[in-house]
Amino acid sequence: MAKLRIGVIGCGGIANQKHLPAMKANSDLCEVVAFCDIILERAEKAAEEYGVPGAQVCEDYHELCANPDVDVVHVCTPNVSHCEITVEAFAQGKHVYCEKPMSHSPEDAEKMIEAWKKSGKQFTIGYQNRFRPEVQNLKAACEAGDLGEIYYGKAHAIRRRGVPTWGVFPNKALQGGGPLIDIGTHALDITLWCMNNYDVESVSGSVFYKLGHLQQATEGNVFGPWDPETYEVEDSAMGFIKMKNGATISLEAAWAINLRDAKEAATTLCGTKAGAEIISGMSYPSQSVVYNRGRNGQLMDEVLAGGGAVAYFEGGSAEPGVIDNRQWLNAIINGTEPLVKPEEALVVTKVLDAIYKAAETGHEIRF
Repeated sequence: MAKLRIGVIGCGGIANQKHLPAMKANSDLCEVVAFCDIILERAEKAAEEYGVPGAQVCEDYHELCANPDVDVVHVCTPNVSHCEITVEAFAQGKHVYCEKPMSHSPEDAEKMIEAWKKSGKQFTIGYQNRFRPEVQNLKAACEAGDLGEIYYGKAHAIRRRGVPTWGVFPNKALQGGGPLIDIGTHALDITLWCMNNYDVESVSGSVFYKLGHLQQATEGNVFGPWDPETYEVEDSAMGFIKMKNGATISLEAAWAINLRDAKEAATTLCGTKAGAEIISGMSYPSQSVVYNRGRNGQLMDEVLAGGGAVAYFEGGSAEPGVIDNRQWLNAIINGTEPLVKPEEALVVTKVLDAIYKAAETGHEIRF
């Protein structure tokens, strides 16, 4: 079987930390033949470490998308450029893996969906946290009906002090927002996916700019002090989402907040038969899932024993990004659906945008 030929647009942090190592781990299925970055040296460095001999290196994504030797494009650029690059890649007949969130705006996300449907190619979004063992376990429990009717959920994306001090994260013009769109997106994706409920009725929320501009607030930041003068995005945001069936979700997201219980890429679900909580984030040494229910006349907490196979992917253990990449490549090869569907990612983008709009206008946003 011929290997899929990958082109990577954006050779910064997420490409080098997640995408390129994952492709290297799955080198039996793919090879990276093209690298693009607006800083040419970054593309050259990535090509030297991860590329095939003679890999294309360029600064203009149009050149990479036009390369007939590229089958698949991975979009690893700032949020506001996701749409234009993805649409161009589809127009050139490529499959597309776009980093999360799909876009900073619902309008751009809709354009990406339209381009995808016209292309007949595969499309997915980078929500690799779905592939963590404890998240897979919770999804399987929800599908089996172990929790009963899930009527309340909490999406947790809280860091006490975890403001990124690299790249363009504090730049509102390039990112579209701060922790809500950056890490809140993962927590909301996990929650909606496990609940299997994407029918939103209304959204309200609050967005706070309290700590980002305070020099004293930078103390203790895990990535070192940020620059309050150039910090443009929110430091925390809270949302309340009501679904059409009456279920509700509360979403909390922060890079910096004076809150002791720091949970990230985590969810809490309340059902009629049982509850469940994903444990992960700065306050916890390891990731797990805890189920709570009544049994034998008493309340019980049940946790994973560790080890064993999990649903949705081939056996064995690996980093979530590696597993995500492998199922994505296999979806292209076998003509099957990737686990993260574009329509689901579109709902996440719409909800996050609605929280920003509700906070700005002071009004509930109805879908």
